Amino acid sequence: MSETTEVIKELLESINVAGDYRTVGLDLLEKGESRYVRDLKVNFNSTLSSEHLSSKEIGLIGVSIAINNGNKILTDFYTTFAEANGATAEDIAEAAACASLLASNNVFYRFRHFTQKEKYGQIPARIRMQIMVKPITGKEFFELLSLAVSAVNGCEMCVNAHEDSLIKMGTTEERIFDAVRIASLITATGKVIF
Repeated sequence: MSETTEVIKELLESINVAGDYRTVGLDLLEKGESRYVRDLKVNFNSTLSSEHLSSKEIGLIGVSIAINNGNKILTDFYTTFAEANGATAEDIAEAAACASLLASNNVFYRFRHFTQKEKYGQIPARIRMQIMVKPITGKEFFELLSLAVSAVNGCEMCVNAHEDSLIKMGTTEERIFDAVRIASLITATGKVIF
């Protein structure tokens, strides 16, 4: 067994997937004996710990990002990880809801930002967002989830609004940075494992 194949097997097994599971991306990495698989494994493992986020929060960020990206394997993994670290069914449902709500918000507000037409800013959005009023996971963490999803979805207006809100709440820049870093690495992992 080649080193690349061994690293892929270890990565897959750490995500609770059979070591012989393959996707087109994994096949290409394996066939080309890509050194990147070592980076991928290290990067994925780095999503599981943080000096600024609890393990429960990491799990919930993982759930939200994996759902946002339509990745069942990673959704299952981070759901189990979140549960093992104290997340309730309600917490996990809220992470899923955040992914769905932010998908609509990111498209809508990105459109407003791109067009920069005053008229579109005057027309009511008519997007119901009651979950943001009193989130189960707390206002600060829901904002953090919203920021992470918005960063993945590329909504500049949303990222700026959520980051500003978090700073005003007293959230540290390190905490914000870690949430986005973890979201980016989950997204990268999901490009080859899905």
